[in-house]
Amino acid sequence: MFLQVLGCCRSGISIGNRALKESPRRLKLGTAALQQRHASTSEAPLKQTVLFDFHRDQGGKMVGFAGWSMPVQYRDSHIVSHMHTREHCSLFDVSHMLQTKVHGKDRIKFMESLIVADVAELKDNQGSLSLFTNEMGGIMDDLIVTKTDQGYLYVVSNAGCADKDSAHMKARLQEFKAAGHDVDLEFLEESLIALQGPSMARVLQPGVTDDLSKLTFMTSVLTPVFGIQGCRVTRCGYTGEDGVEISVPSGSIVALAEKLLTNAEVKLAGLGARDSLRLEAGLCLYGNDIDENTTPVEASLVWTIGKRRRQQRGFPGADIVVPQIKAKTQRKRVGLISTGPPVRQHTPILAPDGRVIGEITSGCPSPCLKKNVAMGYVEAGFSKVGTAVQVEVRKKAVPAVVSKMPFVPSKYYTGQ
Repeated sequence: MFLQVLGCCRSGISIGNRALKESPRRLKLGTAALQQRHASTSEAPLKQTVLFDFHRDQGGKMVGFAGWSMPVQYRDSHIVSHMHTREHCSLFDVSHMLQTKVHGKDRIKFMESLIVADVAELKDNQGSLSLFTNEMGGIMDDLIVTKTDQGYLYVVSNAGCADKDSAHMKARLQEFKAAGHDVDLEFLEESLIALQGPSMARVLQPGVTDDLSKLTFMTSVLTPVFGIQGCRVTRCGYTGEDGVEISVPSGSIVALAEKLLTNAEVKLAGLGARDSLRLEAGLCLYGNDIDENTTPVEASLVWTIGKRRRQQRGFPGADIVVPQIKAKTQRKRVGLISTGPPVRQHTPILAPDGRVIGEITSGCPSPCLKKNVAMGYVEAGFSKVGTAVQVEVRKKAVPAVVSKMPFVPSKYYTGQ
């Protein structure tokens, strides 16, 4: 949650081009992230968001993801949904993500004992992408933490890590309480939707009293939305476009979705478009591009670590991560562009002489660029933008070039 230059590293779904053209059954079987990281329906029943029936009524093709039944696309093709988001506005259900409030006078100290962000320096109602790290400096999950003016921190983290994240926070909570600190956790049952695209503000402004021109990227406000009380609107997203995420009382989420869809600018979009949009925006997918064996430095996410946090080293794994900032690492996450056959997760990255120097972690054909975009890890000596490399596709070496991310320019609203 990446985040969002935050540009989030939020948990999405990784889908190959071929799978996107095939049936829902093949979509389910062809989903790389699903195959690798998530339980099958034979292991546990899939959970459903409050919008499950709504999705099916709207023609949503449902797949299992992170233990949830979620729409991968609707009646429109994946490409149509992708381009509609870039040109207009799309509505995504992200209610499977974990929403948490952290209460108590020691809430900032508590969160800073778990994550790399400088929460203390945030202004009221300002948020930041951050990372849960382990004692080895590995990334346990990415998240957005917002310092609200209501006396609590608002945290959104990934669905695929929800059980791990909640257990991790609960364990630290026990330690803090045992030490006499004042802190408590509240795991929310609210639904969460994302409205993403250049026309978002025109669509949403008639439904809120706050002036959206004053709500800049990574800021948040409590406000009624089209008459629905108790909503939190945060200007962020996982597409690279201007957008918001709206936390909504679950009893009102269907009504809000239906209201938003009465505007011709708005169409529903699923996990397929969400994945290709985030990849064009250069945003990480947890479990593919970052994991517990990857440090923030290796992942090119050093910017998430606040200056004070680097100096004081009060986060898990700091004694490993901070020295890496100056000493560098053996591998780095990079962006790649190629033509020809698309590259997928686990595709080997080769030096010009054919030696394996890394591996693709995410890849897809870019609907906007009409080229293949990917990210992966390479030996540090090959990480400079413009470096010519190769990717091995179907046992053939295909030329590629290390490229700056985002691949498609981000359009986060900064008030200018």
